This record gives sequence, structure tokens and C-alpha cells, in this order.
Amino acid sequence: MSLDTVVEDIREEAHARAEEIRAEGDARAEEIEAAADADAEEILESAEGTVEREIEQLREQRLSSAKLEAKQHRLEARRDVLTQVRDQVEDELAALDGDTREELTRTLLDAASVEFDDGDEVRVYGRDDDADLLTAILADYDGYEYAGEYDCLGGVVVESDHSRVRVNNTFDSLLESVWEENLREISNRLFEQ
Repeated sequence: MSLDTVVEDIREEAHARAEEIRAEGDARAEEIEAAADADAEEILESAEGTVEREIEQLREQRLSSAKLEAKQHRLEARRDVLTQVRDQVEDELAALDGDTREELTRTLLDAASVEFDDGDEVRVYGRDDDADLLTAILADYDGYEYAGEYDCLGGVVVESDHSRVRVNNTFDSLLESVWEENLREISNRLFEQ
């Protein structure tokens, strides 16, 4: 065997080995490229899913926020209407006059009188505009006297030092009580829920 033959055999073997290494490298590169493409596709799908979820979440948040804001506006509007209704009732109570005012005032005074003993010196306060009415009504009650103004829509505040009792039977206090007890019904009637 000659040296040229040995060199040629080594060259062929080196070329074959180089071809084999190149083929393995190409195959490995294709595997890496395919894995990278698959990873990229998976990352892209995951990112798209994340973006879609974030968009949906943002849309839900904005929708919830808009609904809450609309609800707050509705509640404010209802509160304004209820305030207007209450103001109107107060105006109508303050404007009562004549027999109706006298009858209501007597009824409230009678209801307060059960808290006091016979012989008590009882002081009655009322709206300044009702001073003459109260003085006339109190002429029918022994031991009762008109004691002055009380800031209210009408009715009476009755007290006695002897029994240490003070009864607030004003239109205001009765309206407050009725209003609180019936606010839900009033609201339902006004807004037909």
C-alpha cells in the first residue's frame, strides 16, 4: 500500500466523517429550528391569550365602573327627588291653617297631655305663627300655659318641671318618624320598583 493510497483513504474517511458531522449538524439545526418555531408559536399563542384575557378583564372593569357610576347617578337623582318630596310635605305642613291646623294641634296636645299629672304646671311651646292659636286652645286646659316659640312647622312641645317630662309632638318630629318608617314604601311608590 502506498503512501498516496493511505492519504487518499484518510481523506475519504475524513470527507465521509465530515459529511456525517455536517448531516448530523444539519439534522440538529433543523431540530433546534423546529423546536424554536414550536416555542415561538407557543409563546405567541400564550401572549395572544394573555392579551385577550387582559382586554376582556379591562372591558369588564370598565363596564362594571360604568354600571357603578350609572347606579350612583340614579341614587343621587332619587335622593334629590326624595328631598324635594320631603321639602314639599314640610311646606304643606307649614301652610296648614284654620280648622285643620287647630284640630291637629289639639290632637297633638291631647296626646302629650297623658304624660302629665293633674295639677302639674305645664308649659307649651309652639311655632311663633301659632302663638294665638295655642293661647286659645290652652284656655281649655287647667295648669297649661303658652311658654313661647319653638322652631318647628307646627304642633307642640310640652314640658313640666314637676314631672321632668318633655314631649315633642311637633309636625317635624312626627314627619321624621313617619318618613323613616315608610321611606322604602315612599321610594317604591315614587320609582315603581
